[in-house]
Amino acid sequence: MRFDDTDWHSLETSAVLDTLHTGDQGLDTQESARRLELFGPNSLAEAQTKPRWKLFLEQFAGPLIAVLMVCGIITIFLQHYVDAAAIFLVLFLNAIIGYVQESKADKAVEALTTLSTPTTRVVRQGRMEQIDADQLVPGDLVLLESGDRIPADLRLIEALHLRIDEAMLTGESEDAKKNTDPVDRDAALGDRHCMAFSGTMVTSGRGRGLVVATGSDTELGEINDLVHVAKGRTPLQRIIHRTEVGIAVAVILVAIFVFIGGAILNGDATGAFLSAVSLVVASMPEALPIVLTVAMALGVSRMAEYHAIVRSLPAVETLGSITVIGSDKTGTLTQNRMTVEQFTLGGGQPVPVEGMDLGAAAVSGDDRMRGLAALARAGALTNEAHRQPNEEGGIEYSGDAVDMAMARLADQTGAVTTEDLEAPIVMETPYEPELLHSMTIRRSPDGTLTQYVKGAPDAVMAMSRTMLDPDGQVVPLDTQAVHKSYEAMGSQGLRVIGVASRVLSSDQDPASRRRPDDLTFLGLEGMLDPPRPGVREAIADCAGAGIRVVMITGDHPVTAAAIGRRLGLENTDQALTGSEMLEMSDEVLRARLRETSIAARVSPQDKLRIVEALQDEGHVVAVTGDGVNDAPALKAASVGIAMGRSGTDVAREASDVVLTDDNFVTITQAVRQGRVIFKAIRGSAYFLLSTAAAAMIAVGVNVISEEPLLFLPLQMLWINFVTNGVQDIALGFEPGNGDELESPPRSSGEGLLSRVLWARLAVCGLWMATCILVLFRLNINAGMDLAHARTIALTLLVLFNFFVAMSARSENRLIFQLNPLDNTFLLVASFVALGIHAGAMYLAPVAGVLGMAPLSASQWLICLVIGLTVLIFSEGDKMVRAFLAKRGIDTSGRPKGHLHHVRRRIAGMIN
Repeated sequence: MRFDDTDWHSLETSAVLDTLHTGDQGLDTQESARRLELFGPNSLAEAQTKPRWKLFLEQFAGPLIAVLMVCGIITIFLQHYVDAAAIFLVLFLNAIIGYVQESKADKAVEALTTLSTPTTRVVRQGRMEQIDADQLVPGDLVLLESGDRIPADLRLIEALHLRIDEAMLTGESEDAKKNTDPVDRDAALGDRHCMAFSGTMVTSGRGRGLVVATGSDTELGEINDLVHVAKGRTPLQRIIHRTEVGIAVAVILVAIFVFIGGAILNGDATGAFLSAVSLVVASMPEALPIVLTVAMALGVSRMAEYHAIVRSLPAVETLGSITVIGSDKTGTLTQNRMTVEQFTLGGGQPVPVEGMDLGAAAVSGDDRMRGLAALARAGALTNEAHRQPNEEGGIEYSGDAVDMAMARLADQTGAVTTEDLEAPIVMETPYEPELLHSMTIRRSPDGTLTQYVKGAPDAVMAMSRTMLDPDGQVVPLDTQAVHKSYEAMGSQGLRVIGVASRVLSSDQDPASRRRPDDLTFLGLEGMLDPPRPGVREAIADCAGAGIRVVMITGDHPVTAAAIGRRLGLENTDQALTGSEMLEMSDEVLRARLRETSIAARVSPQDKLRIVEALQDEGHVVAVTGDGVNDAPALKAASVGIAMGRSGTDVAREASDVVLTDDNFVTITQAVRQGRVIFKAIRGSAYFLLSTAAAAMIAVGVNVISEEPLLFLPLQMLWINFVTNGVQDIALGFEPGNGDELESPPRSSGEGLLSRVLWARLAVCGLWMATCILVLFRLNINAGMDLAHARTIALTLLVLFNFFVAMSARSENRLIFQLNPLDNTFLLVASFVALGIHAGAMYLAPVAGVLGMAPLSASQWLICLVIGLTVLIFSEGDKMVRAFLAKRGIDTSGRPKGHLHHVRRRIAGMIN
């Protein structure tokens, strides 16, 4: 018995009953038990978490770590236990930091499972029973009423005024109206009106449905499987991996050269190996993982100030490199609240509500304002919205989205009073799909009976004889004029409702009251889920920053395009739809995505495919959303951004970033902070690698020059972690310049350092190494003892690092253009690093372990003067490049124009 390939929404009710082998009496106990064994419990599969021990061991898998481990093991065999202990201590600290960062459990599946109702009402053997939801099986007959959470995917066989909130799956802001009529086999999820989906909520009415899918076979279950898709490396992680591999290969090659050269020239294999180990330790930027973690943690703290909670550290930097934001519409770009945007009186021109003095509508002498008050009053008096005072003294509305919008307009215009709302209802007809209207008859205090009707414009016009024209006069109904207004509003993506009324005589036949006719058509109300304030400006900021915004929604294409135009999105006329995607190859889909900024009527699978298509183009994609339907795309995106207030647990747990204010505008600030963080990381990396380059050159040349060992391995660890590490962390506090959103995202093919910084690093590294070697040789030739000579060379390297750290604050701004108090932590940390180094050489026990000796004042002065010379090269390079840039000569080395995009796409495919 298999049902998984059946298109239940396209079958007649009788066919569904026959296929499931069930009926109005439901399943019997024996059959339900058999099916439970066959299909399994109605629960979602749980993700298999990685064992903690395995997660910890994976921290030792990096190329830099592997090289250091090998060096540490061989050092033990050579009985240099202090050096070996220091190396392994460093490795252990790195592993702890990485383990803590990655040990956050993925709770997305746990959040999904909470959407299953613990119990549900079913009919079995002709009796209503309350059973655990996980005991449901295909063929069970489930009873539904307002407030119920749908326990499984159901094919409805009875629906009485049934409405279900499916926003979590479809993105629709309006509750779905349900019936039992089959729909086309290719109908989108939001158009399957005869289905009720697991995890959604009944908002009104009641119904009965047959279970057609349980557990992982439901739409919710398919999303659960999609959420398990492993996320690829972020741009920063790819860059770091490339950098680590490159450094490891280069260092190993140089170390091999040093070992072979030293063994041949000096005939001392052990000494040559210690020299090679010293070079490896000197050249390996062991502090880089710590720097990255600390810098990104600082980014987390900064983003929290902008209402963005970061759940995944690498997402901090990735935000700064995104090129496309795929945004959900409902609740993200819009307010998830239907609002009356326009109205017409009779067949007049649509009038925007925005900017009108709505409070004066009911008492205004202006005909149009009085007409608006009459229109709003009628809409509010055939209305099922509920009003409830809130803590702020305002009113909260609940109920149908359309009813709430019309009630809100009536209250804003002062068109209804408490007395009006409390007027007795003599007769009413709730909205039904086959009627296409709702009707209410109310008796006013003076005994007057008034009939109010609202619904589909064509249906209301068919019941009207006259209309209220824009001048407030009752004139014969002009159907053509009303249709013209209706089409004008509909073309803007508005949901249009017609409103009419009439005064009844007390002796009128009750049957004629139930079948309204001879009404006066008051006008049209056009509604829309309006954009959030500031979103249009935020999208413009994204465009200025080289970031494209694509709306990905389950809503209707016309509505989505209308919102897109209001938000300033480009290419909104040719919206891509989910049904079109079914016929598209991946190549065609990528081409279509280049031509449009709207994807509408899409399923969770479609959203995931869109994200993957954009990533295949080489884009770094951020996805925003708030519903369960957004979870797979949030998980697969380079950065998943969920709404914190209105979002579901599933969306939040599948995301990397959660916006606590549900404001798309916050994303622009998060992007800016992401770019600030990457610049800080880049500055830290430049600082670290400058030290590594200088040490590698100095140690390598020193070995083949037959001089005594320049630095001990332990001394290099001391430099890398005790002194440089403090300044590295401090560079992570570097604030932005304020112009981060005025430049395009960096190319995905660009490494951790730009070409400018690599060139600067090479020159400065060569200069620092040359100065260290020359000073060391001069001191040795002058008869200075080895401990003092090494200490002077080590101190010169510390001072070089001090000035390089100051220069590393900005890639293009000179030191004197930067306020030192903007990063007081770096200023203090740099002097602290000098103090730590000086203290170590003057404390005999520490100096003895590190092989250092105290220096005189004159020796300190020599080191200080030589250390300052590195600024000639670093700051001089900035000045030359600034001079050339003013004359229109590009010195950045970045790809331009079409070639830039080609290179980015190639880099994306390689990565």
